[in-house]
This record gives sequence, structure tokens and C-alpha cells, in this order.
Amino acid sequence: MAKKRSKYYDYLLVIIGATMVGLAYNIFLLPTKLAAGGLSGVSTILYELFELSPAFTQFIMNIPIFIIGWIVLGRDFSEKTLLGTFWVPFVIWLSEDIPIMITNPFLGALYGGIVLGIGLGIVYKGNGSTGGTAAIAQIVRKFTGISSGYSQFIVDGLVVGASLIVFNLELTLFALMAIYITGKAIDAVLIDTSRSKLILIITEEEEKIQTFIKEEIDRGLTTVRSVGGYTKREKTMILCVADQKEAVHLKKRLEEEEPSSFVIFLNASEILGRGFSLDKYYGQNL
Repeated sequence: MAKKRSKYYDYLLVIIGATMVGLAYNIFLLPTKLAAGGLSGVSTILYELFELSPAFTQFIMNIPIFIIGWIVLGRDFSEKTLLGTFWVPFVIWLSEDIPIMITNPFLGALYGGIVLGIGLGIVYKGNGSTGGTAAIAQIVRKFTGISSGYSQFIVDGLVVGASLIVFNLELTLFALMAIYITGKAIDAVLIDTSRSKLILIITEEEEKIQTFIKEEIDRGLTTVRSVGGYTKREKTMILCVADQKEAVHLKKRLEEEEPSSFVIFLNASEILGRGFSLDKYYGQNL
């Protein structure tokens, strides 16, 4: 049952994200003539040249790309891509006469990039795609391992380069700006930018520091035996993940009680596991 709910939740994310993508196109990108990559960029160029319906253009061009996505990325992905492929052109068609629109290219690039990136990020969180070059970007990510945001930037950059044929250099530069912002917004949605900290402590007072961590901030830890490169003395490296408030408390205690320990605080972008993505305690409500 939980599996079914999870699947339906993914579909909901795809719908919400695809709606944002469609609205970003009609409110920010099309009125400012920004061919900000993807099939939306291609449809903007074709609309400028031949006044072809952007919704119809995107729907037709998505068909062969969808087939490729089905083969490469799997059935589950393709089911959600099918939803996104229909939903984005539908929203574009539904909102084509929307009275709210931005005509300033800078504002279009800035806010259009943000809304588009958030929408695509939400779709990706639902393990789907809006079709078009977004699907191609997902394929690139699968085989190269680079982030969704940067893979989207690479694929869309090719489309923007082609827009120089129709639009002037200024609009093309604004479109590149929109793509960059879109990529950053995608990664901001996909990567949990919580204020968690990875704390590395190299010390000779293992027991005392373990007590601080276990009893005062109630976190787990991992110990690694190590040897000082300069002193050649045996030490212990303690790895611990804590939220911002806990990290501040631990820092204060270490400065007071163990100032000789070597401590590093690193930003942890996404934490999976008990105490973060899972309940802190095993089957207990404490």
C-alpha cells in the first residue's frame, strides 16, 4: 500500500512541476522572446518565424524523444514522462491568453529561470520528466553521472546557440542567463540544502568526545583509527552528522573541554539515514 501511495505522490509531483514549467513559458519566456533551451526554446523560435502554436509544436516534437526515453530510462520513468509530455503543452495551451506576462528580458530570464528550474526539479523529484530535452538531460545524467542541473545546462545551451539565427545577441545572452538560473534552481530542489553539518574530529580523547556527542546532542558517530602524520602518534577520527544547532553546541563544548582536538565542520548537502531521512529511534516515539 505504501508503494502505491509513493507512486501516486510521484505523479502528483510531476503534475505540479509540469504546471510550473508551462506557466513559466507563457508568463516569462515566450513574451520576452527568450529561447531558453529545450523544446520550449525551439517552439519559441518557430513561433517567431512561422507563428506555429508552441503547445502543438512541443507535443509533436516530444513523440520521438519520448520513445527514446522509454527504451533507455525504463517503463516507470516513461509513464511519468508521458504524463509530463501531455501536461506541459496542455498547460501552455490552457494559459496561452493569460493576462499576466513579463516583457522585460532581464526579469523574464531571472524569474522565468527560477520558476522553470523549480518546476523541473519537482518533476525530477517525482522520477519523471517533462519530455523534450529534459528527457535527454536525464539520459545524459544517467550515463555521465553529472548533476541534473548541469546536464540540462549543456543540452539547452546547444538550443540557445541556434537561437542566434533568429534573435539578437542580447536576447540570446539573456536566454543563457535563464538557463544557468534554471540549472541552479533544479539542483537546489533536488539537493536538500539543509543546514546539517558533517563534523570530523581528530583526537586522543575519544571517550570524552563520544560522551559529548552521545549524551549532549544525542547523535550517532563513527570512529576511524588513524596516525598523526607529524607526531606519528595514534589518534581517533570521529565522524558525526548534526543539525546546525547541535553543531554549535558541540563546537562550544569542544572549545571548552578539548581545545587541542582538531575539528572540521563541513556543510552536508543531503543526509540519508536514521535521524535524518529516517526516524531517529528504532520503532520508538521519544
